[in-house]
Amino acid sequence: MKLHITPLTGTVGAAVDGIDLNGPIAAETFAQVKAAFLKHCMLVFRGQFLGPQSQVAFARLWGEPMVTAMLDKLQLRDQPEIVQITRIPKATSSTEAWHYDGPFNAVPPKLSILSAQVVPTGGDTMWTNQYVSYDRLSEGMKRMLQGVRVHFRGLRLARMQGIPDDQVPHAVHPLIRTHPETGGKVVYIGHSDNVQNFEDMTREETLPILDHLYRHCTQPDNIYRHMWQVGDVVMWDNRCTMHYAVHDYGEQERVLNRITVKGEVPV
Repeated sequence: MKLHITPLTGTVGAAVDGIDLNGPIAAETFAQVKAAFLKHCMLVFRGQFLGPQSQVAFARLWGEPMVTAMLDKLQLRDQPEIVQITRIPKATSSTEAWHYDGPFNAVPPKLSILSAQVVPTGGDTMWTNQYVSYDRLSEGMKRMLQGVRVHFRGLRLARMQGIPDDQVPHAVHPLIRTHPETGGKVVYIGHSDNVQNFEDMTREETLPILDHLYRHCTQPDNIYRHMWQVGDVVMWDNRCTMHYAVHDYGEQERVLNRITVKGEVPV
């Protein structure tokens, strides 16, 4: 099969056809996929119907699988590298906000891979390109934000899991992050629930800047919205994209198998 890579929007995402993720992948083919991943920030593979073992094998091509803090209760018994995202009540959903995966970890994930097992009507997921968000900042804002560090906390996820506020994991990372492979700069933030404050600033001083950046990073012309189909595999670069899982499917069943790959300390 010949590999075909088709951009999905003008800023983020590409569809990859002509590859079977269930079998061995030739080194040349993987090199093409990796180049597309670094260029487009997230990739969509339709019709893969990827089983847990194949998903883990594919993930290991990219690095060492890890389980984000507070998600260990969702691990598959026979494949603990995989976390199964199942029906989540809308009232306690932690992912219905723009976010990076695991910024409250000292070493956040490099990337995440979702394999769709059961898909409802609705339940789309959106991604935004944080290189573009940085490039669109004014030069004055770029200078002001350089060197600022963010106190991240996993508050929304902790509340979804019933974890007390005083046990919420937290970490401090640069607000302007440099991608370790491309050298590009990105805006590394999140929802105000998951950001305590900017280092050496009060929360009251932090929030107006954070709220501005949150709106700035999520403009409609910098978003890809994915309508899930059973068998889809979607992967994204957690170092340069935020994502948002839309909860508009009521009580319908939704099952996605997720695996994350260990990344690097943000700089």
